[in-house]
Amino acid sequence: MMIGLFFFIRASVKDRTKQIQLLPSESEDVLIKKLQEYFEARAYQLTSVDPETKQVAFKGYVQPSLFLAILLSLLATVGLSCLTLVLLLLFPNLNRLCWLLLLIAPLAGVFYWQKAGRWENIMLQVIARSDREAFPEGNRPNIVRVTAHRDELIQLQENLAVQILD
Repeated sequence: MMIGLFFFIRASVKDRTKQIQLLPSESEDVLIKKLQEYFEARAYQLTSVDPETKQVAFKGYVQPSLFLAILLSLLATVGLSCLTLVLLLLFPNLNRLCWLLLLIAPLAGVFYWQKAGRWENIMLQVIARSDREAFPEGNRPNIVRVTAHRDELIQLQENLAVQILD
């Protein structure tokens, strides 16, 4: 159980960058402009625009969650309490020493707080489609690839009406 708790706490700060591909219903320039306005409204700053490769990059700071830091500390407290009870059953003469393990429980919240606050990058890129069967010649819309944190992509899908390719 403690191993699972350890990996759960460690996974709370894991990078979860994903890519999705959007099929624009209008021109890709309009979609890029709409995405740019959306990300700037979410406190991301435009860092670079490369017209040759059709890439737009954003950067923004993601704050750690106070709720999650407290939750992780509470979970560590419960897990260490269980470990302490098992140790007391195995070694009854370590009566008060085992309870000192609970002093390290807040370190889970501290670990999360230090590692979760980080700079996130978002990349938008226009990619030419190559599937000729799906679209007649000359009528193949390009794809806009968005690379960002998983939670940011979920928010994007909920807030903007965009068609996502699988």
